[in-house]
Amino acid sequence: MKKLLLCAALLGAGMTTLMPAGANDRNDSRAITIAVLGDWPYNRNLLNNAPLLVKSINSDPAVSLVIHLGDVRSGSTPCAGSKPDWYQRVYNVFQQFKGPMIYTPGDNEWADCHKMAGDPLKELALVRGLFFAHPGHSLGLTDKRLTSQALVVCTANPQDKQFVENVIWEDSRLVFVTLNVPGSNNDTMPWTGRFANPTAQAQEVVERNGANQRWLLAAFRHAESIQAYGIVIAMQADMWDPAAAGGLSGYTPYVKQLADLSIRFKRPVLLLNGDSHVYGADRPLADPASSTGRIHGAPAVPNLTRITVQGATNAPAEWLRLTIDPRDANFFSWTNVPYCKNPSGACQ
Repeated sequence: MKKLLLCAALLGAGMTTLMPAGANDRNDSRAITIAVLGDWPYNRNLLNNAPLLVKSINSDPAVSLVIHLGDVRSGSTPCAGSKPDWYQRVYNVFQQFKGPMIYTPGDNEWADCHKMAGDPLKELALVRGLFFAHPGHSLGLTDKRLTSQALVVCTANPQDKQFVENVIWEDSRLVFVTLNVPGSNNDTMPWTGRFANPTAQAQEVVERNGANQRWLLAAFRHAESIQAYGIVIAMQADMWDPAAAGGLSGYTPYVKQLADLSIRFKRPVLLLNGDSHVYGADRPLADPASSTGRIHGAPAVPNLTRITVQGATNAPAEWLRLTIDPRDANFFSWTNVPYCKNPSGACQ
């Protein structure tokens, strides 16, 4: 996708709309297949067995892109500041995927690092410096041009430029967007120990929430402007996980915005998340009286589908094979693909 015009217009509350600069990657009816994974790798055994995962995905001729939904380490292992070799090894694995590789950080990479003697903001800066060193470009053996929030010149919200990890791209007249929305109740669980810093944490949350909400609006506005068939949103947090530590209140503004934008958009919307580690698929806002519908108090949204990918430490070891076909009445279809068939669980 060619670059979108930067800050083409400002909306009522400082929201930004991005307009297309070109029309490539808008083949009207082409089905696309994507590999999606998250919460991987969590231990050295998983990282050592990375060739099994890479081979499984690379050997599928239909897969054109890979998305990782965050958490490339467990919450009980050192963060980047004290163990940079782990992140370098993960980066090297990402670079082995033959198609473009898109990654969005999870809470274990930065927001929860205060538990393991790491400064959350410094840890996020280290992750950005390695995995997002080239704004506007994907990882993987095939470079895909992306629109990064870091490249959007917007004088109304200059702080948004730090969010290099938030990207938008097009494929087959579909719009894809990533958002840095981590677990731990959207980084509202207090940082602890010597890294306890309520003022800095509050500023982090406010700036990131504002940037994310502007970016999500930009994605929907862009999708409307090109009459996209659908939108795919990728983030780490499971915003409906009843067992989530710290609660779910930090996600309510996102869910309500997502509900309003999806209702207006009317066409299919797919949300991809990890974090809770157990595969599942639902329409979380289809019924406001349901258990998921009541959590955030959002209106009915029948066109929103959500998939939670399987975490790497759960058996079977698998990745999600997602196909999006505008010609198919179901639009989204998917299956879980095992990449390690060892019954002893050696890949976990």
